[in-house]
Amino acid sequence: MSRASASGGPEPRRPRREVVTSPRTTAARHPRYPATREIDEQTRLGEVYMRSLVRTQFRLALFVCTVLGCVVGGLPLLFLLVPELRGVLVLGIPLPWVVLAGLIYPGFVTGAWLYVRQAERNERHFADLVDQAR
Repeated sequence: MSRASASGGPEPRRPRREVVTSPRTTAARHPRYPATREIDEQTRLGEVYMRSLVRTQFRLALFVCTVLGCVVGGLPLLFLLVPELRGVLVLGIPLPWVVLAGLIYPGFVTGAWLYVRQAERNERHFADLVDQAR
């Protein structure tokens, strides 16, 4: 059954669509160098990638050192400003000695563990970034 146009006559047939493909399926493509090659060959792009990783790791190290400095420097300051804490005894040992000689080391270990965990996460993000650039 044919359709009628607005003027009442039959609608003209549309030409059939043809898909044109190239017989050359192995056409030369522009070679893309993987980002790891850019880093290995120390190109400008590779330097940018490495600088971003080093900068991220440096910021993390600076943050950890700042927190460590504040804790280690802040505890004696706390005991100086709050003299009542100096008189507190824990199992016969003054509280400042207990904190500075014993309780601070588990904090150091925890901080070191968190630092390594975050540094590894930064390296994984960097590896993902390099893989995406391929």
